[in-house]
Amino acid sequence: MTTSILDLVATQLAPGTGVESHGVQHGVLVLHLEPAALLAVVTRLESEFAFDLFLDVTAIDWPDAPLRFEVVHHFYSTTHKVRVRLKTRVSASDPTVDTLKPLYGSAGYMERECHDMYGIVFRGNDDLRPILLYEGFSGHPLRKDYPKQLEQPLVPYRPPQGTLVR
Repeated sequence: MTTSILDLVATQLAPGTGVESHGVQHGVLVLHLEPAALLAVVTRLESEFAFDLFLDVTAIDWPDAPLRFEVVHHFYSTTHKVRVRLKTRVSASDPTVDTLKPLYGSAGYMERECHDMYGIVFRGNDDLRPILLYEGFSGHPLRKDYPKQLEQPLVPYRPPQGTLVR
């Protein structure tokens, strides 16, 4: 069953649907997409192939590549017990992909983390406030050109608001 669903997804999402290429790595179907096709492909994965669980989104920084960032999404089907990985490349000058918040509510938090660490912008996510870093943090620490010795601005101490519950 595992192989058949992966084969079905790979053939149904063949080149021409925004999928540039596909293959299986370590038992996981990997689809390389054009950035504009991300939302449409994820919609089909959820509705037609029962990939009902959004696991995570991250990025890989390839500083010397023309399309510097590879944005990677992982999904799982609780029906078929298989994973799928979507990869799309974006440039450093416009590191933007569509948000998946309309399909998976948890995407909002994961996209904020990816935005914090890499500076990827998720079009349609209206809340990209820092979630791991503090307000005023300068830069994106998982980019390969981030200076490790960079001194960050100090944040003044703010006492807790309200009462503490024990």
